Amino acid sequence: MYTTFQFIHSYWAYLVLFIVLIATLNALAGLLGNKEYQPKDFRISLFALIVSHIQLLLGLVLYVISPLGLKSISSNGMGTVMKDSMLRLYAVEHITIMIFAVILITVGYSKHKKKLVSKPKFKTLSIFYTLALILMLSRIPWQQWFA
Repeated sequence: MYTTFQFIHSYWAYLVLFIVLIATLNALAGLLGNKEYQPKDFRISLFALIVSHIQLLLGLVLYVISPLGLKSISSNGMGTVMKDSMLRLYAVEHITIMIFAVILITVGYSKHKKKLVSKPKFKTLSIFYTLALILMLSRIPWQQWFA
C-alpha cells in the first residue's frame, strides 16, 4: 500500500506542478495583458485547485503510512528528525509547506470568485498562485525525483 501511494503521489505531483504553473501563467498573462476574464480562466484555476487538493489528500495518507513521515517522528523523536536534513524535509518541511501552498491556492481561488471585474480577479489569482508555486518548488524532494 505504501509503495502504491508513493507512486501515485510522486507522479500526480508532475500534473499538479504543470497545472499550477499553467494557472499561474494564465493569471499573469490576463493581468499583464489586460484581458477579460473568460470561462476558460475559471476552469484553469478550478482545475489547479482540484488537482492540488487531490495531491494533498494523497500526501496526507502517505504521511501517515510512510516510514519517512509520522512514523519517523515517533520512532526517532523530533530532536533527531530536526537534526537530519533528509528526515526533516520529509517529516516536517515538505508537509508543512505543501499544506500552506494548498491553502494559498484555496484562498486565492475563493477570493477571486468574489471579484466582479477581470483585473482584480487576475491579480488575486496571480498573487496567490505564484506564491503557492514558489512554495511548492521550494520543498519538492528533488533528489528523489532525479535519482
